[in-house]
Amino acid sequence: MDFEGRVALVTGGSRGIGRATALRLASEGAAVGVNYHSKQQLAQDVVAEIEAAGGRAVAIQGDVSDYQQAQEVVAKTVADLGGLHVLVNNAGIARDSLIFNMEPEDWLDVMKVNFGSVFNCTKAALQHFAAQRDGVIVNVSSMMGERGWTGESNYAASKGAINAFTRCCAIETARFGIRVNAVLPGFSPTDLVSELLEKDGGKNIKRQIPMRGFAGVDDVADAVAFLAGPRSGYITGSLLPLDGGVGAQLGLGRTNW
Repeated sequence: MDFEGRVALVTGGSRGIGRATALRLASEGAAVGVNYHSKQQLAQDVVAEIEAAGGRAVAIQGDVSDYQQAQEVVAKTVADLGGLHVLVNNAGIARDSLIFNMEPEDWLDVMKVNFGSVFNCTKAALQHFAAQRDGVIVNVSSMMGERGWTGESNYAASKGAINAFTRCCAIETARFGIRVNAVLPGFSPTDLVSELLEKDGGKNIKRQIPMRGFAGVDDVADAVAFLAGPRSGYITGSLLPLDGGVGAQLGLGRTNW
């Protein structure tokens, strides 16, 4: 198994992509720190599922948009699970709104959680990774950071910041044996995009995707596991699209015939 003897921390690990990622890494042998902010029972459910399958996991509370709490989450992972080798920065929120209607808090909160938590947890883990000359960071970003979409300016900007940070961090840390990459889902039916799917269940959006479907959370978890594991050992500073072909299009990619 790719992660036998390794410890992973997944932020926002109680539901959605984070939950799927925690389960996927555990299925490949990793001991997993399941970070959560407020959904304690959901995090405990993930831990219970991992333990029922014979794995090791612990639920770790902490608001990783706060640097001190991010430090504590990393420290508790090391203390409770005996180390840290993989950091998956997944925590995120959405506050969708047109720019004209957007409140300053909508902008600042999204940046603080989505990008701030990536910076905080990365910085908190770097000394440990550098000392052991072994560490992998996978940031869960979005194709929104590479393209535009109505009502998503704050979310897209936060993900664009993650993408730029991923590249810079990879360059700075490579000499310490640390790899840093990001996975960029297109549309995946999680709580964060629920508002976009309310009108017609997502049918209109699916028609704009060449593969005519959404990425499941397990699809994203598989991509994260690939980037976090030994089979991507020479990959760093990369942004891996997982978008069903959306990023390959010019407009909707259709003609009149």
